[in-house]
Amino acid sequence: MSTSQPSTSPPVPLWRVAAASCAGTTIEFYDFFIYGTAAALVFPKVFFPALGSTAGTVASFATFAVAFIARPVGAIVFGHFGDRIGRKRTLISTLLLMGIATVLIGLLPGAATIGVAAPIALVVLRFAQGFAVGGEWAGATLLTAEYAPMHRRGFYGVFPQIGPAIAFALSSGTFLATGLIMGDTDEAFLSYGWRIPFLFSIVLVLVGLYVRVSIEETPAFRAAQTRAETNPRRVPFLEAMRAQPREVLLSAGALAMLFAFFYMGTAYLTSYGTNPKGAGLSRPVVLGMGIGAAVLFGIVTMIAGTVSDRFGRRNVIRVSCVAGILWALVLFPLLDTGSAAAFAIGLSGTLVIFAIAYGPAGSYLPELFTARHRYTGAGLGYNLAGVLGGAIPPLVAPSLAASFGSIAIGVMLSLIAVLSLVSVSMLAETRNRALEHEQQPQHEEPEPTTA
Repeated sequence: MSTSQPSTSPPVPLWRVAAASCAGTTIEFYDFFIYGTAAALVFPKVFFPALGSTAGTVASFATFAVAFIARPVGAIVFGHFGDRIGRKRTLISTLLLMGIATVLIGLLPGAATIGVAAPIALVVLRFAQGFAVGGEWAGATLLTAEYAPMHRRGFYGVFPQIGPAIAFALSSGTFLATGLIMGDTDEAFLSYGWRIPFLFSIVLVLVGLYVRVSIEETPAFRAAQTRAETNPRRVPFLEAMRAQPREVLLSAGALAMLFAFFYMGTAYLTSYGTNPKGAGLSRPVVLGMGIGAAVLFGIVTMIAGTVSDRFGRRNVIRVSCVAGILWALVLFPLLDTGSAAAFAIGLSGTLVIFAIAYGPAGSYLPELFTARHRYTGAGLGYNLAGVLGGAIPPLVAPSLAASFGSIAIGVMLSLIAVLSLVSVSMLAETRNRALEHEQQPQHEEPEPTTA
């Protein structure tokens, strides 16, 4: 791989870059997901006991949604530093912040001990989690995209993308192991058992820091820094919104379905599966199915990202959107049959559709933006999609189901998939797009400039 700037550092092996990006997203999303699992299984009783079962669940998922409001803020702040001082140092900061916030949640007393201060502190720490993850994804994907050769960028771009799959399996696995070790004693699990996955996070953070410190800054950022010496930068957020507002907004719309399917699958369906008024399954069964579904969606993510090098990022995401429009309408009638097999199929199918879009997203968004504001632009588009698809659907789903039946949730998901299909169709294909430090290969056809 060549760059336009000489470097005194030896070339960084791509396997090390891939490992660093995967380790970081695994840890950050593990911390993020254990909150979602706890919001479904524990927090209504620990932090909102006075509200009752239904209202407590709504309040618990409201705190879950707070992180999605924080994510665009984190994308702007960390994007600013990622575009100004570098991808590597910024990613170390996001990892530290996420680890500290997660451990503090694990140490937080419940409402029975400190009253209303407990849910308030929970909201603050959840905001910190969202703030950190808002800066994580773009930096991790840029780490691989800006190192990888153009013709294999889709393949290398999946390594940060499989981090969430590993993280979901880990989060479900730690809750499952904790519950099995403690037996069926809900009192012990609600008192301290649920805290163990949060405290375990510190071990993963130390591993992630070790891996990330060993990585050099990316070639594209070094080249952008050199150009900035003669062409001073503006504030990256303002520059991104001035130069590429269309890409920011359309990428947010294009990935909204991705978030909706993923967080409905990993958070809301966990609650639905264990709710006696829902699927009515036991906690170990639901968590075990979550682990199996995570393995499946990790595999599909790898395949989807790899084939996007051949068929294009946009086309693969379109397939996911079309499948999502149809799947959303049959998902809840399937789940309402109440069988464990139906729940397993519903959860797995939802995450597979998500994975088809998620695989190429790791290379697609970095390719849409120029290096001067790539961290900010990609992060902002991704995290605005999180607000549209990740914050709103789990929050309104319980009310929709109570008022109109579970099919209303499916209609909502289907409409979000339509929005994503329209949005991604208005974006350009980027498979053959060279980054600033690369040369456009002569044998490649130029990318289309219009949708």
